Amino acid sequence: MKPRHRRLLVIMFALLALGAAVALVMNAFRSNLVFFFSPTEVHQGTVPQGTAFRIGGLVREGSVVRDTQSLKISFLVTDNARDVPVDYTGLLPDLFREGQGVVAQGKLGADGRFTATQVLAKHDENYMPPEAAEALARTAKTVVQEGGPQ
Repeated sequence: MKPRHRRLLVIMFALLALGAAVALVMNAFRSNLVFFFSPTEVHQGTVPQGTAFRIGGLVREGSVVRDTQSLKISFLVTDNARDVPVDYTGLLPDLFREGQGVVAQGKLGADGRFTATQVLAKHDENYMPPEAAEALARTAKTVVQEGGPQ
């Protein structure tokens, strides 16, 4: 084999290996990508079915129900226009409480209930996840324009 052919073969193998590495990285990135939706967007049906996503807003006052026999908890996440019921089994953050900002990651069931695998609470009274704050602000504008919550 001539040196020229050998060099061409090495370059082709290197390009093939680089392409495979890029494909693997892009696949890993796509499978770990989690989108954020507000409760209003969930009610509008714009969420992906069968895939994990994040939902954020406020924990509706008076909606937290704890199972006394297990670590299961149910609550409503609201953007002051729509509510989404959330079920979670596990330990909640210490700062989780009614009326506070929350972001939950999980999947939406066929019954419309969101089953969370992770729940994040805001860490002080001045902080709210940017996505949740934006969704609440966007919903507040819509509610004012339409004449009240539904």
